[in-house]
Formats: sequence, structure tokens, C-alpha cells
Amino acid sequence: MPTESRPRFVSLLIAVIAAGSFSLVSLHADALSAQDPDPWEQKKAERFKPLTENDKHQIAAAVPAQPTAKPATKRRVLAFYRCEGFIHTSIPHANECVRVMAEKSKAFEVDFADTYDVFQAENLAKYDAILLNNTTHMQFPEPSQRDAFMDFIIGGKGLIGFHAASDNFNRHPDCLAIVGGTFAGHPWGAGGKWAFKLDDPGHVLNAAFDGSGFWHSDEIYQYKPESYVGTKVLRVLVSLDMSKEAVSSRINDGPREVPVSWVRKAGDGRVFYTNFGHREDTFANPVIVQHMLDGIQYALGDLPADATPSDELNNVQPALAPAAR
Repeated sequence: MPTESRPRFVSLLIAVIAAGSFSLVSLHADALSAQDPDPWEQKKAERFKPLTENDKHQIAAAVPAQPTAKPATKRRVLAFYRCEGFIHTSIPHANECVRVMAEKSKAFEVDFADTYDVFQAENLAKYDAILLNNTTHMQFPEPSQRDAFMDFIIGGKGLIGFHAASDNFNRHPDCLAIVGGTFAGHPWGAGGKWAFKLDDPGHVLNAAFDGSGFWHSDEIYQYKPESYVGTKVLRVLVSLDMSKEAVSSRINDGPREVPVSWVRKAGDGRVFYTNFGHREDTFANPVIVQHMLDGIQYALGDLPADATPSDELNNVQPALAPAAR
């Protein structure tokens, strides 16, 4: 290369390298600044449909105007609805139902969340209960979040679970146990109409059913024997009525008890769980919605209710569903 050409060539090479380096640095910086999108955001966008005005009207009509118990103080609920497993399309309906409960009955205020960062002790301190709305396969990213969840409940606050709240926590057996059991299939599918009995017809949280068993269309779970804590811990309120062939014929090892709604004590805290809530129209059923609101008020500590385990009761006669549907 001629000597006089070298400075020009070197200058050009330096410029090219500098430009390339700038591009690489820019790309690296962009990569660092860009966060991986949360897959949950896309999943819920695909799965959830906006509620129609008719949906909202029917839900609002089902919500009681007054709570059963006057709140002792201002109450606040954290409603959590994230799913790592199956995503129920009834979640927006349940959220709307709970929102209207808060607005209409004035029993509590509510915040909705679907990211695990809400499970910090400092944040949970402003709530009186956590409501798990059809959450599935919850897995706390940090041990501190699991601890905050557990400490919140056993320290004297409340936990409410709708339907798939029992399909959670397989990595967290202590959390699983506090709910009471975990999903092991649903022989009683959402397309059927099933008979339910009141295990304790006189219990305050069964007042919505007016002392009678009933028929209702929803998907009903059975629970893994190794995870179901049983009636030595739970006060079962509602269960499937196995005296009806339409119910008992769905399994080959029955009839056996399949609980649907229950309460329990957990340390100093209170737990209400109901398996109702797979179907969207469940949240437009005034009787079921009243049962849910009463359960929420129990978990909040405003509606006193006996949580003595079912095994410790004597002479409680269940109320069976009527023969006709």
C-alpha cells in the first residue's frame, strides 16, 4: 500500500470499527433495558373477554344490598387472580362480582392484583383478607413472599378461595394445607346439574340456602387424599348429595363425601373456601353470591361463625337436596 494512502485507510478503518462498536453497544444496551414480557399478560388477554352490559347487570342484581353483618371497622380485601395453570374464563365475572359487593354492600373495599410483588409483609399490612379468585398453580418466586402470605393468615387475618383456589401451591405444602385440599379431577362437570346437601343447615354461612339442599350447575372438584386435611380440621358446610344417583353415578368408588364449601381456623386466622365458581353464571346466582359474601365477612372477622371441625360435632342432621331438579 502506498505510504500516503495509509493515514486515509487507517482513518476509515477506525471510523468503521467505531461505528460498529457503537451499534453493538447500542444493541447490548437495548437488550439490557428490554424486560422479557410476562407470559401471563398475553395468556389473560387471549382468555378473558370483556363483560357485556347484560353480564354486569345480572351480577349487580345478584349482589345483596346489605351485608349480613355490619363491619366492625373499615375492611380491605386483596383479590388475586393470576394463573400459572388453567385459566378460568369466569375470573372477570368473579372480579366484577367482588367489586360490586364492595361498592354495593359496603362490607369492604377491594384491590385487584395479578403479580406476586403484592405478597410483601409491608403491603399486606393494609389488608384484612386475601381472596384467591380461581388462581391455579401459584408459585411464589421468593420465599419471603410465601412467608408473608402464611404469616398474614396465621397472624389473624383471613383467606378466601373461589373454585380453583384449591388447585395451587404444589411447591408450597404449607400453603396448600391452609386452603384444605388440592384438585384431583372434576367428575361433576360444568355442563351438569348436581345435587348439594347442607352438612350443617343451621350454620350462619349456610343461611343463604334457607335450610334446604339444592341443585346447581357448576364444575365440582374432588381432592387428593394425601393433601385433603379432612373433617378433623375443616367445618364442612356444603357437599355433594350422594343420595342422588345423578351425583353418585359419576364415580366408581362411591358414594363418598365430596366437600364443596368449608371454613377452618388457621392459627389466629380464618379461612373460607367454596368450590363454586367455575361457571360464569355462578356469579349471577343470588343464593351462591350471598353464600360467598357471608364467607368473605367471616374471613374478615365481621361475621362470627363456628369453625369447630365437623368430626367434633354431634347430632347435626344434613339437609338433602330435593328429589326433583
